[in-house]
Order: sequence, then structure tokens, then C-alpha cells
Amino acid sequence: MPSPEDDPAAPVVELELPLCAPPPGSAPFDLEAAVCSHGLFMMAPNRWDPASRALVRPLRLASDRAASVVARVSRHPARPSDSLLVSILGAADSLTPLDQSSILEQVRRMLRLGEEDGRAVAEFQSMHAVAREAGFGRIFRSPTLFEDMVKCILLCNCQWTRTLSMSAALCDLQLELRCSSSTERFQSRTPPIRECKRKRSNKRNVRVKLETKFAKDELVCLEDPNLATGTSNDTTNQQTYENSFSLLSATSETGSTAEVSLDHSELKLGNGLCLEDCGGDFPIPEELANLDEDFLAKRCNLGYRAKRIVMLARSIVEGKVCLENFEGICKMSEPALEGLSATPSSYERLNEELSTISGFGPFTRANVLMCMGFFHMIPADTETIRHLKQFHKRKSTISSIQKELNDIYGKYAPFQFLAYWFELWGFYDKQFGKISDMEPINYGLFTASYLKKAIANS
Repeated sequence: MPSPEDDPAAPVVELELPLCAPPPGSAPFDLEAAVCSHGLFMMAPNRWDPASRALVRPLRLASDRAASVVARVSRHPARPSDSLLVSILGAADSLTPLDQSSILEQVRRMLRLGEEDGRAVAEFQSMHAVAREAGFGRIFRSPTLFEDMVKCILLCNCQWTRTLSMSAALCDLQLELRCSSSTERFQSRTPPIRECKRKRSNKRNVRVKLETKFAKDELVCLEDPNLATGTSNDTTNQQTYENSFSLLSATSETGSTAEVSLDHSELKLGNGLCLEDCGGDFPIPEELANLDEDFLAKRCNLGYRAKRIVMLARSIVEGKVCLENFEGICKMSEPALEGLSATPSSYERLNEELSTISGFGPFTRANVLMCMGFFHMIPADTETIRHLKQFHKRKSTISSIQKELNDIYGKYAPFQFLAYWFELWGFYDKQFGKISDMEPINYGLFTASYLKKAIANS
């Protein structure tokens, strides 16, 4: 990724991304609502700038997958109601038409701007007037399915502060790998960590500082099918099993809590535009497949997750897992649900395919499939139980949760998850303040202990 210190006059390429007119009965597209709709937007290398209401992150080039450029997604200043502006740093001479198309497609995926996405949003908002008024209906996701899958692993069975640090550490590692020589890149199973030689300015580079080291990870991912189907009566599991997409840690908070703090510096670009330095990009399969599992676990503090991530990357590189086929299945539809982005039958087919991949138990699979556009299933965990007890006054347990979810959200089929998440996200918004206004340095506050304090003071 180019740096403005290398070229202070680095040009900015501005790409226009037209927005489809909203279908009848749905709200106009809202960039802020589309981005700040899920904890994924807080994870590196994503950066939401609350001041400018813009999303900043590196994106891959189609012409060279090892290369990334910094993209800034904002409302088009001249046509804010029907276009987005995607500004690219320093790529005037190298950004091919194929690269431009790929960048826009990655933005479309993150913000769910496809025609099928729009029809699904309109269908849901026609059922849910309050969500329509709030512009809610799009759940933020990553530019690639691989990044979503890895982040599902990172979000599972650990505290939110650690999830943030693991994602940032993977992006830091990607930057170091990219700065190594081409002959060494991705070849060694235990690549040496090299100091990234970048020109320094008086301003500090953006970096994540781990103020407190986490204890060695000895957790076992509780991917118990009984928990996912709500048939387990194991109260211990109920206390420790945690929603891999919940911003709040549902596990017991013993010991010290690690804090993640961020130093932010602005990149001054041509035309007076300011972008945030995103550092490294999220690794692609080719960048992880040849890494030693123990090295990756230690370098990024991933614990048991390192093996699962490396195995996934290797399976993709070796052709054993084809993500394009997964996404092709996702686009298949049935007459009964014509026009929707996903159908139950394709859900079952994909769920079966994902179950063959090591580390993807029922709960993680359900969250990956939600990222792919399936909203009829609500993964249930202790955070779901807490929400139903507090919001709906239900005496929920792991064994009763699925029935109660069906009773409450069944009327929104096939968008039960969207109705549930709208309530849950609104609860977070109320307890922590408007999420889209939060500075990234405060994202680590989304913990169970801080929630208890917020509720007690409310």
C-alpha cells in the first residue's frame, strides 16, 4: 500500500458507485446504517471515521492480489442520494479498469448493494416499519467470504477486546509479509518477522498497542450441536458458550481484561483529502497457507484458532474448498422465495458443505451463512438468552430458546435474524451511546463488565 510519505502529492482516483433506487416500501440507502450495523465494522482493517461519516480500509487489486490500495467510501458530495464516492490513494497510473471494477464489487459486497440485497431489504422493511424508519436492513460484512469466515473464527469463544487484537495482529502480519522480499514471501513455514521499513513522518503511524498481554489461550471452542439447536441442558455450557457475533462477552470475566488502544494519524493526500492509515490488509489464503501454525498462534495470539485458519487457507489454495462455488450456491433460489437473496434449501446445502471444514461447528456455520445472506436462522447463545430475558421478559434457557425465538420473530420469516439483530443492536446503541459516533479507541469498551456498569448507571 502506498504511503504519502513516499509521495506527498500522491493522486487520488475517484470512482463513482451508483445506488439503485430503493424498491417501493423501503428506505433510501443509508451509508452510516449499512456500515455501523455489526461488530465486523470495528475489526481491522476496517475504519469508520465518525467525523466524516466515511469507511476507510485497504482493498485488493484484481491485477495483483498481493497488492492493496487504501479506499475511502463516502456519500457523493454532488449526488448524495443516488451515488457513493470511492476514493483510492495514489493509483492514477496503475489502477486498471479491471481493478476499478473489482474495488467497486468489494464495496458492493461489504454494503450489500446487489439487486437481490435490495429486494431482501425492501421485503424485510415492509414487515418492520420501525426498522424502515431507522434505515436498518443491511448487515455489514467483509469484502470477501474468506475474511468473513476467518473473522467468524476470531469472534468465537473469547472476549471482544481479544477479537479486536487478533484481527489487528493478522493485518500487521500481512504488512510484514508484504514488506519481505519476493523470494521469501509465503515460502517459509516459519517466516522470520522483519521490521517493516517505512518512511516515518512526525506523526505516529496507526498501530494497535496491546497494553496487557493475554494469558496463553487454553479455551476449547464449544461447537456443540446440542447448543446450536437449543437442546442442551448443560448449565455450564450455557454460562460459557458465547455468541461469536455478539459484541458483548458472555463468558465469565475472570482475571485482567486486556485493553486495545489505537494511535491514529491522518494521511494527507492530493486534493486536500485525508485518509486514515489502515496499515496492513486482511490476509488472503495465499498469505496464510504456508505459515507454520505454531508461529501464527504465537505471532497473532490466536491460540487453537491458528490451526483452523491455516487449514482453511491451505484447503482453499489446494482447491479442496472453493469459495466461489459456495457463493454460487448462495445465489440459487426457489420459486417459493423468488427474489430473495438466499433460500432454505441452499442454506441446508451450504451448511452441509461448511460442516466438512475443520473448525466450523454449527454456531460458526450459522454466522458465516448469515454473512452470505441467510437471515431466517438466529444462532442462540447466552447473549440471546440475556436479550430475551431483559427485552421480552422471557425466562429463557438453552433448551427453550429456539421455541421462544420462533414465537417472537417467526412473523418476520425469512428475516428473523434481522428483526432480532435490530432489537439487539438498538440495545447496544442505547447503552453505549450512538455507535456510529464512537471513536475507534473506545471499541474495546464493548464488554460484559462495561455493559453491567452501563445498565447499572442507566
